[in-house]
Amino acid sequence: MSHSLFNQPLNVINLGIAMFSDDLKKQHIPVTHLDWTPPGQGNLAVIEALDQIAAPALAEKIAAANQLALERIIQSHPVLVGYDQAINVVPGMTRNTILHAGPPISWEKMCGGMKGAVTGALVFEGLAATLDEAAELAASGEIVFSPCHEHDCVGSMAGVTSASMFMHIVENKTYGNRAYTNMSEQMAKILRMGANDQSVIDRLNWMRDVQGPMLRDAMKLAGEIDLRLMLAQALHMGDECHNRNNAGTSLLIQALTPWIIQTGYPVEQQREVFDFVASSDYFSGPTWMAMCKAAMDAAHGIEYSTVVTTMARNGVEFGLRISGLPGQWFTGPAQQVIGPMFAGYKPEDSGLDIGDSAITETYGIGGFAMATAPAIVALVGGTVDEAIDFSRRMREITLGENPNVTIPLLSFTGVPTAIDITKVGSSGILPVINTAIAHKDAGIGMIGAGIVHPPFACFEQALLTYRDRYCQ
Repeated sequence: MSHSLFNQPLNVINLGIAMFSDDLKKQHIPVTHLDWTPPGQGNLAVIEALDQIAAPALAEKIAAANQLALERIIQSHPVLVGYDQAINVVPGMTRNTILHAGPPISWEKMCGGMKGAVTGALVFEGLAATLDEAAELAASGEIVFSPCHEHDCVGSMAGVTSASMFMHIVENKTYGNRAYTNMSEQMAKILRMGANDQSVIDRLNWMRDVQGPMLRDAMKLAGEIDLRLMLAQALHMGDECHNRNNAGTSLLIQALTPWIIQTGYPVEQQREVFDFVASSDYFSGPTWMAMCKAAMDAAHGIEYSTVVTTMARNGVEFGLRISGLPGQWFTGPAQQVIGPMFAGYKPEDSGLDIGDSAITETYGIGGFAMATAPAIVALVGGTVDEAIDFSRRMREITLGENPNVTIPLLSFTGVPTAIDITKVGSSGILPVINTAIAHKDAGIGMIGAGIVHPPFACFEQALLTYRDRYCQ
């Protein structure tokens, strides 16, 4: 039998380590590589925890809790209801509070990009006259630093949010909770990417004094804008609504325009706002973040649920929050983002993964919906086939699909939603996130974009803590 095996062409299936398939390809042997890892990525403590969590009595409670979490995500109906300054609407905001992306972090431990954004915000708020004074103030203990996520907020990249910044106000019509995020500064040399020179401050001043009030007054006339419906339309038009927002921005400004022109602001100022929106398709990016935050918060705090309700990064650590373990962050080291760099920059120039924008993937868009946006590969790298495969693969670690937000290329199946820590632990498959890359140093800004995954350590911590909490 062995002689007959080697007397015919081989068709090889390789599991796990890619180098074996690479060697066979060099020898021109057909090989199919399956990207497989053992349960718990080989960690015996995690495997034991997964076995305990799968015990029948507990599994029944988990299934019921997870069904409720999935229903809350799917049935959430977020709408944009207004814009206002953070000091007026964000829970817990004060004049000396700075909110940031990701899990909790102190000034001393912040990365360069986040420190740059903090010092720029302190100058913008008039709390310091120069960046050097701002750095001294940040280190003095007089400034309160807190994660956006702990104030019903999300923030792009560094996520730095201060009292005077205008915020989106998004209401979940189904469950009544609200979520907030500040407005897009558009792209490249901007505060959220760590830039902080006078041009950045001037833009923030204009957003506070002109754009913010105009959008606030426009929404008072509009009443509300249905974001869930608009998101579904944007995906059908080629966005994934994390890093590609061409359609979403067009739809959002189309909805706002009839009300903007009735606000009574001078035509010249209206033109400034329209030109600003036209300068980058990212204008609607934060809008989708707040929308996803409103939906995911509705699923947080359900006893026994193993659903991930937050994925967020601060440039040093990646953090998860789990529905059935409220009040806790599960962290691991932030990862390097792999993808194309702008001309003149190298991978070693990049800061580590940062931002609350992974709330989009937590909901099921962004990296999870790349099959809707094949053109995204021009920004983040890879191939169209890989983009489509990401959307397929994320079904393996989620509880279901959202029928309100569908992917035409995959026969109009809903986006995969509700990441389950037990599915991640058992399969070893990590959520995929597409994201921008900020320079590692303060004052420079965006230098590329790419693909990144959470560290498995976050899921290890969550699974072991869940086991200790519920397996009594």
